[in-house]
Amino acid sequence: MTPEQLHKYDSIRPFAPEELPEVFDRLVQNEQFCQVLAYLYPGVPVEAIRQKMHQCKTNLEFQKAFCYEFLKNLLAKASLGCDADFSNLDLRNRYTFISNHRDIVLDSALLHVMLFDAGCDTTTEIAIGDNLLKLPWVKDIVRLNKSFIVQRSLPMRQMLAASKLLSEYMHFVIAEKNDNVWIAQREGRAKDSNDRTAEAILKMMTMGGEGSIKERLLSLHLVPLAISYEYDPCDFLKAQEFQLRRDVADWKKGPMDDVISMQTGIMGYKGHIHYHAAPCIDEWLRALPDDMPKTEFYTAVAEHLDHVIVIQLQIRRRKTCVLDELLHTLEAARPHGIVQPDAGVVGGVAVGGAPFAPCYGRKLASRKPLQRFHAGVVVQIIGGIAADSHFLKGLTGSDKAGVIGAAFPRTC
Repeated sequence: MTPEQLHKYDSIRPFAPEELPEVFDRLVQNEQFCQVLAYLYPGVPVEAIRQKMHQCKTNLEFQKAFCYEFLKNLLAKASLGCDADFSNLDLRNRYTFISNHRDIVLDSALLHVMLFDAGCDTTTEIAIGDNLLKLPWVKDIVRLNKSFIVQRSLPMRQMLAASKLLSEYMHFVIAEKNDNVWIAQREGRAKDSNDRTAEAILKMMTMGGEGSIKERLLSLHLVPLAISYEYDPCDFLKAQEFQLRRDVADWKKGPMDDVISMQTGIMGYKGHIHYHAAPCIDEWLRALPDDMPKTEFYTAVAEHLDHVIVIQLQIRRRKTCVLDELLHTLEAARPHGIVQPDAGVVGGVAVGGAPFAPCYGRKLASRKPLQRFHAGVVVQIIGGIAADSHFLKGLTGSDKAGVIGAAFPRTC
């Protein structure tokens, strides 16, 4: 990266190798960061960690020395393992991974672990929203971890300029830095797990690069990536936010909401985790007509990405027995907070309003504990694996569900 390029992207890029020593020293002088170190490395002097940091000459070396080990230990404690299928890709090439978004931190972090384990010689540069970077030391850590910043809270005119700069940087990463990119298919996690690619993301990508909009997307080498979590530790937080946005006018997140979600997502139990990379869509893109209207082009690409990601998601067997129950009416009403079919909504189900809803056995009426599901957003019954309205609709004929917990059932 030349000095001119370094300066152009100063406001959003990860730290350059020559900047790392200063960042390491700044971090170990931060009290909050040292508290995190004491939790992660009990009994290890901060000076010993600082010395190990200074042995890392690049961001990738830092990821290998610190992030990889931490994430492997985390998977051993908070999951039944993580695996990935990259058989559709040549990992010697560089791609833009565009995925569904389940976890603020781990979606990209675990992708890096899987790329390391698959023998890839690099990881990805990560698109992360500036709304998650309120604390200066957190911003340092993510930039150290090869993240570039998506500026979200700007006036419209500045937002257009920021989007163009972001797009140009993504093209620069692929073409000049010879690295991969990870970006979520939409801004923020889908709180109802109904993953849809935002056309605005695709439009942003075509603000940089050269040639037609098709040629600009081709130069990014998009790879649809499906991330499947057996259990979503943030399901109750997502459901709470989903319901508050629905029921409370002008509701906004509190200053600590995203921090709590990050902590819960990292430390909570996830069961089995699977990453599945579909083939790069370059060949599919080339087959689109060159004179296709822009609006139709973006819609077609978004729908194609949605389709490919959804069909790669995994539903674990223990979930399918619960899904079967959506098709049958219980003989007796369940207590408040129990998932049950709802005859009042065609193809829907009723969900109690308790923070967690016990879900019972192969048949809900059997009352044999199987798994806890949140009782706020019905698609969470499917969990963090494939909680998408496509699946609900395929099972019930409807992508709507009744939610009990107010004075009367509502449709969400």
